[in-house]
Parts: sequence; C-alpha cells; structure tokens
Amino acid sequence: MTVTSAAPGIDLTARHPELDPGSLMSALTPGRRFRDVRFGSYLPNPEYPPQAEAQVTLRDFVEGLQVAPDAPSGLKRLFGRRAVPAEGRGVYLDGGFGVGKTHLLASAYHAASGRGLSAAFMSFQDLMYLIGALGMPRALDAMRGVNLLCVDEFELDDPGNTHMANTFLGELMPGGLNVIATSNTEPGRLGEGRFNARDFERQIQAIAGRFRNLRLDGPDYRQRGSTPEQNLTDAEYGAWRARQEAGTLAELPYPALQGVLLSVHPARFGQLLEGVEAVGLRGLTPMPSQNDALRFVHFVDKVYDLGGHAAFTGAPLESLFDETYRHGAFAKKYARCLSRLSELLREARAA
Repeated sequence: MTVTSAAPGIDLTARHPELDPGSLMSALTPGRRFRDVRFGSYLPNPEYPPQAEAQVTLRDFVEGLQVAPDAPSGLKRLFGRRAVPAEGRGVYLDGGFGVGKTHLLASAYHAASGRGLSAAFMSFQDLMYLIGALGMPRALDAMRGVNLLCVDEFELDDPGNTHMANTFLGELMPGGLNVIATSNTEPGRLGEGRFNARDFERQIQAIAGRFRNLRLDGPDYRQRGSTPEQNLTDAEYGAWRARQEAGTLAELPYPALQGVLLSVHPARFGQLLEGVEAVGLRGLTPMPSQNDALRFVHFVDKVYDLGGHAAFTGAPLESLFDETYRHGAFAKKYARCLSRLSELLREARAA
C-alpha cells in the first residue's frame, strides 16, 4: 500500500517501555473512552430488564459505602479518603460482550470517587501483572487503602492467576475492600476449558462465593442495527490518515506490530501507547499463532480502553483468528476483539 507523506508520527518500534510498578499504581483509572461515562448516561436495552436492574443495583451499592474522615496520608493523595473498615462485599457482572458492563463498572468508579471514596479501576490482566511486578505482599500493602476496586474482564486463564486472585481477594476483602468485577463467564465456571479447573474447584468456588452475581443478557450494542465492519480500503485509509493530528499518529505494517508486541510485556502496552491518539495498522493478516493472536487482542483492548482512534487495512476481520481459536477456550476474548475492531472501523469511517 502507498501512503501519502505527512508530518512525522510516533514510531512504536523505537519505544522500549520499562515495567514501572509506580506508574502502574498511578494509572488505576478508567481510560479516555470511559472517562466521562456515568450511571445516568447508561442506556439499558428495554428488552432486557436485568440491564436496568444492574444499573440500579450498582448505584445503590456505591451509595451504601460509607466515607471515613481520615486515611493514611500517602493513600489519601493517591486514592482519596478511605471508607470505614468493614467486611468487603462483591458484585459480579456476568454477561456477553457489548451489553455495557464496562460502562457500568466505570460509572461505579466515578460515583465512588465523586463521593470521596478511595477507588481503583483496572483490568484483571493488569491486576495480575501488578501482583507479579510488586510481589503479593507489596501488592496487598498498596491496596489496603482502597475501598472500591473495579476489575474489568475477570477471568482465570491458568492455575497461577487462580491462586493469586484467591489469595488477593481472601486477604483484602475481609478487611474492607469492596470489589465490582465484570466477566463474560459465570463466577462458578471460571477457568473452564483453559486448564484442569476441577483440580482448583475449591479456590474457584472461594472466589465465586465472595460475589453477588448479576447476569446481564442482551445483544452486542456495537452491532445493533448494522452489519460488522470490514477493514478500510486504501483510499479510505488515506483519507482517515489525512485527518489525524500531526505528531499523535502511530502507524506501522502489521508484521512490525507483531515484533513490537513480542518485545513488550503486555503490562507495558499502556506505556507503549502513551501520547498516541490514533493507531494506523496496515496489512492485517490471519494469525496462525495463538500467542500472537492473544497479544493482538490485548493490544486492541488497550487501544479501545484508552479511547484512541484506529484504522486497519488488510485481511477481512473474520479471517484474522483461526476457527479453532474462535471456538476454543478463549472464544469470548476473540469475539470481543472482533466487536471492538468493528466499532473502531465504524468510527474511522464516520470521522
């Protein structure tokens, strides 16, 4: 593909972000896409009453949290005032992708922060990376000043994160940490198809037992009234590229992105994208390696959550992930990724 010249952009291949636990701790807030969402801006599908019920339940849950007058000074600077210590409670939003779970989760974070509560927001993968980077004792100490932890896309992919999640929640929730989590999997079925979950049934059930489960049904709002988008033509990509602000666009061919994603730990994808307003990815091809595919999925999630613009050319979306992957243990991850790619492409055409 030939592209027209433009002002120099951001070269992702030249970036080598270091894993900095301090930066992980300071970034526990919703990304730009969910920075301004609130409970009042959530539009539940009237054909699926549990969506409106979840909206009310979460609002009541946050309003029921009490604020204490004081907090340790360091934590107060980072997270705000701490609530009165009490046994923490958990709410688990279980449902398909595209029903507004992250919107509700971010709304809970904003509602809690607005009341002066100590709140933190992160994906489950980022939580696992944080524990791995800090070590469990330091991660527990860092979180003891948090009253509400919002965890997006909670999932158990292997025995290691099952043990870490159980230990983390078991240490902090009895001491006052409240947790709201979203997932595409029922809490009692976490880990199914990814490892021998039966061997870890006691830990999985211990995790599930800490949450009140709310099921959100409904169609993917990103596909309502439309067909899935396809990658841009060369002409469409050129027009999109010309509209991007100079110095904020990172564009590269897909093979170059593969190299970047293999050299950068997924925990650093946020740092990799620092200052990037738009990502242009040329020449997408099918991904025969599941390792490459899952890293790409996490990259798309990060671009999407950060509220960046994106445009893609190359192979049709439905051909990117091998059929066995799309119906295997990580099927929901791939389906969510395709849904988000479709939305990003629709935004690129409309911009």
